[in-house]
Amino acid sequence: MAIAHSQARALIDQVWEAEVLPALCDYIGIRCLSPAFDHEWRSHGQMDEAVTLIRDWCAGRPIDGLRIERVDLPDRTPVLLAEIPPTAGASPVTGSAAADAISDDATPRTVLLYGHLDKQPEMSGWREGLGPWTPVLDGERLYGRGGADDGYAAFAALTAIQAVHAGLGEHARCVVLVEASEESGSPDLGAYVDHLADRMGQVDLVICLDSGTKSYDRLWVTTSLRGMAAMDVRATVLTEGVHSGAAGGVVPSSTDVLRLLLDRIHDPLTGKMPVPELNVAIPAEAVERAQCSAEGLEGGLRASFPFAGGTQPLVEDTVERLLNQTWRPSMEVIAASGIPAVGEGGNVLLPMTELQLSFRLPPTADPDDAVAALRAELTRDPPFGATVQVEVLTAEAGWAAPPGAPWLADALDEASLAAYGQTARSMGEGGTIPFMAMLGRRFPDAQFVVAGVLGPNSNAHGPNEFLHVPYAKGLTHAVAHVLDAHGRHRGRTHAVGGRAS
Repeated sequence: MAIAHSQARALIDQVWEAEVLPALCDYIGIRCLSPAFDHEWRSHGQMDEAVTLIRDWCAGRPIDGLRIERVDLPDRTPVLLAEIPPTAGASPVTGSAAADAISDDATPRTVLLYGHLDKQPEMSGWREGLGPWTPVLDGERLYGRGGADDGYAAFAALTAIQAVHAGLGEHARCVVLVEASEESGSPDLGAYVDHLADRMGQVDLVICLDSGTKSYDRLWVTTSLRGMAAMDVRATVLTEGVHSGAAGGVVPSSTDVLRLLLDRIHDPLTGKMPVPELNVAIPAEAVERAQCSAEGLEGGLRASFPFAGGTQPLVEDTVERLLNQTWRPSMEVIAASGIPAVGEGGNVLLPMTELQLSFRLPPTADPDDAVAALRAELTRDPPFGATVQVEVLTAEAGWAAPPGAPWLADALDEASLAAYGQTARSMGEGGTIPFMAMLGRRFPDAQFVVAGVLGPNSNAHGPNEFLHVPYAKGLTHAVAHVLDAHGRHRGRTHAVGGRAS
């Protein structure tokens, strides 16, 4: 008998309203910036404050056998690790054991649930009455930095496990891992995965709660994530600034040098990037998923972004937009140095301009090959003989999900029906979760459920970020159903020879 959904949903609604939302409001008020944005995070203490808040909340869950602790490695941000034993009726074996051959010495199956608690910086442009560190519940939306990306994850994971118990369901052994460096590219996570390998055990299902959704009316499961790279590019034309009246038309502009360099790697009219190492053959199934996802999103995709005035998207076709978001490279200038702020500049030809470039890479592109090719294009034969310097800041691989097991596909549809009244859909995601590529390599036979609450207009990393509360409750319910389906499933749970068995 599967989980009793009425009891599970009642528990989820009660816990979210009485306990999760107040804790999330407290969390939003903490300026726990990721280390890339706060090099003094240790002395500032906000990271410790957020870790303590979430640890104490989780420790108070009425879950039999729950153990949670903070783990610290030298010179690393901390992680939280919660361990929950399996329920009595859960299938105890890994996917490699046959359904009728359960033995006492079979390796316990583990579900790994992932989230992070570090945040992006404030950004400007918050609406009047809103702010990054001021939680505001306005109807169905909880505004504030980090609530949706990704503070809710730890609360949702533990509440989902509670809901399994309330609904008399089953779950395998669960480990909840919450890191504090994801927004910096997860530089610390690999060391913790190695350090905690024995305690994580044999993971055969990963549930990651740091992704997004195309709409708030069904469960959307992420099947691919783009990789990313970042680099600083500096063009120097003078040893010091000079009067623009004397130098204009004689000395090349450092901004023009950079513009010419960027044109080598990026077409501003189409967004296409011609460097071969940045492009891959798009799998047929990814195209099919985009075509399916495009149904009903003709106006919704444009509505997902706050276009100003008459601004139009780069492409009109919805399928092409989805493929651009998920399986094609993109570039954005995210910071600049050497250019005075408006109102502070003089009539000077600038000696140097530096841009920070952020790239999104296709899921299966090799990030090292990509940055090597970008560096080569940006530094070869510099325009006007200017001095061009490139510093690579990061290069992270993307991820593509392995073939899904039939039991999981059924469970996801059932979970979406129970939580939202509609079957689940899958999608590619344009963002990057370095954790997924790492876990994909470490547990090649595991099944993956990658989902999240970052939906239309939720604006993670930007101003007016919000958590859609009803969707988050539904996702908690869906996770509870998947945990129960996995806990009851016996036999192989992983892909063999390209098919799940």
